Amino acid sequence: MGLFTNNDDAMVKKDDDLKRGKTLPTRAPWAPSSAPRTPPRKTIKRFVIALAVGFFVYLFIKNLPPMDGPIRRDYRHPRYGDRKPIGKQPGPMPKMKSPPPERIPEKPVVKDTPGEQPAAVVAPPTVAAAVSARTYDGPIYFRKLAATLQAIESSTSGYSAVNKNVLFAAANLKSASLLLPMACKMGTELRSYVHFALMGGSEIDLDELRAVNGIDESCQIIFHDARPDYAATSTLSRLETCATRGLYHIYKYMHPQVLLLDSSGAEEHYFLDGIRKQADASGVPVIELPKNAHSRLSWMTKLDSSSLSAWNKISIDILIHAPPGGSGSLIRLLQSLSAADFSAGPTPHLTIELPHDIDRATTEFLKDFHWPPSRPHNPSNVRQLTLRHRIPRTRLSEEERSVRLLESFWPVSPRYSHVLVLSPQVQLSPGFFHYLKFTMLEYLYSTTSILQSWDSRLLGISLDLPTNTLLDTSKPFSPPAPKPSKQSKEAKKSSLSSHTSSSTPFLWQSPNSNAMLYLGTKWTELHSLVSNTIEHQHSAQSPSPFFTTKLVSKRYPSWLEHALRLVRARGYFALYPSEETARYLATTHNELFKAPEEYEKELSTNEDSKGGEGIRLTSGPLLETVQLLGFDEMPIVTFDGKETGLERLDEGAGEYVREFRKAVGGECEGWEGPEVGERLRVGDLFCLGGE
Repeated sequence: MGLFTNNDDAMVKKDDDLKRGKTLPTRAPWAPSSAPRTPPRKTIKRFVIALAVGFFVYLFIKNLPPMDGPIRRDYRHPRYGDRKPIGKQPGPMPKMKSPPPERIPEKPVVKDTPGEQPAAVVAPPTVAAAVSARTYDGPIYFRKLAATLQAIESSTSGYSAVNKNVLFAAANLKSASLLLPMACKMGTELRSYVHFALMGGSEIDLDELRAVNGIDESCQIIFHDARPDYAATSTLSRLETCATRGLYHIYKYMHPQVLLLDSSGAEEHYFLDGIRKQADASGVPVIELPKNAHSRLSWMTKLDSSSLSAWNKISIDILIHAPPGGSGSLIRLLQSLSAADFSAGPTPHLTIELPHDIDRATTEFLKDFHWPPSRPHNPSNVRQLTLRHRIPRTRLSEEERSVRLLESFWPVSPRYSHVLVLSPQVQLSPGFFHYLKFTMLEYLYSTTSILQSWDSRLLGISLDLPTNTLLDTSKPFSPPAPKPSKQSKEAKKSSLSSHTSSSTPFLWQSPNSNAMLYLGTKWTELHSLVSNTIEHQHSAQSPSPFFTTKLVSKRYPSWLEHALRLVRARGYFALYPSEETARYLATTHNELFKAPEEYEKELSTNEDSKGGEGIRLTSGPLLETVQLLGFDEMPIVTFDGKETGLERLDEGAGEYVREFRKAVGGECEGWEGPEVGERLRVGDLFCLGGE
């Protein structure tokens, strides 16, 4: 630093010499004794050093920043700190159970401190010296969340684990703009309490967010500001923790039945990671909406909270039984499946039952056939295709055909696992899967269906509307007209049943082999019925006319006869669409009709094997206009084409059960099972008392 010069070095050397014993006069010999003394050189050196040190201390103090002033922030060039939060990071919050959660105290600030349970506290002291962008990692405070949570806890039954609360959440403003129109549409249906929580690091005011997205009071949305303090300058790890903690508080006071997120790619990754973690810990079902959900899935806004909570629980298998030959029909069906839109849920598993002799065209097509199709919403390309190639060369009998088809599927969870049976003669529209998901969620899992036990009588949901004839093909059939009874005031207000048409969906005691979704619970009953029937016929000395008389035409596969017996014995019915809706869903190409394998020889010269012309698929109505009437608003038709009511349906079932049990064993003498008028299990029909 230049504190020392060359002359000074020479002086220091002389001083060292003195210390070694050399003596120098303290003053010149010619100087008088009374002359003043010269200061020692060592003292001068110390003085110079002290001045230098003092100068540097002065510069240091002068350049210190003021203690009470803010540190300069540079918002034009934000820096994302990579340091980890101080202290142990909290894990996912435990799932809240009864008793109801404690109320947040009156002061509307919620604080989260790492390692402690969340609690409501007063506002923290102002952080001295504000931090630069994306570097703040202090304690977490939700200053505006508690007030809105307190307000809705009682009015929306948020303290209850079962309620009507549906939650939309977003951190990215673009994602918020995608979700808000759907939330608004759902809110106007008045079937659920719709909430929207804004999280993340944005600084936009909620009123401004509403105004920009055209949200007003008519949308019936309850907003919650779930952003922490210093959101704009928080580290990404802090914001992820805030998403986790924010949902924990919301769950505690709202218990949302379902959480809807934007999964189009616009949402913040830290937000999705944090909120998925907490949703899993709290047991909140999450629906991640794909790209263009506002147009592709707008029908879901008509569903209530109970239906939406079952969104991810449903699984569907597709089952196709391909007869020998007729490759053109099978290829056309598989092509229509590949073109379908499965954005409403996981792509169904596909099982194709192949005969022993496979034609060359089918073999070549299946080599390049991929299932599910390669699409953006199926990036993993996991194969969900099962091909079963039969070993026996001989044609199947009635019994073998029924057994082979029913053994092709078994529901993992009968309540949520269902099977769609398709004939190769069917061609499906791209939107068929959306219709199935829509109707299943409404008629099996909505609050109304659960309270009224709609699913207890429902055999399945048909995509195809049979025309011209009944199951025995001997009599003409025309779909019924809408019921003349007036709709309730509640139904008039809801768009679910406001659509008027000359045709109507209806309930028919007619199983379908063209294109019908069979409920998992009913499939297990059908499985049991066929098993017991086969065992009874093998053990009986002579077959009973009750089981040999056919009510289903041989144009249909033999297993349909068993399905009709189940329907008649239990008083079941299937849901059939209106004519307008059916054109939108599927068509059966009768011009390419091929008889079932077990009846092929019998129908080869029969006029009944002639098929009509196929119906072209039309661009049918959007699902927003599809009628979802209550079961009491739809006409009920017996298997032989007569309109009826539930009471007469039960009377017919009781009479059929008596005939069935008489054919099995003389009305099961000595059997002390349920009364005929009561709902019997399948085993009770055979006097077995089991399923």
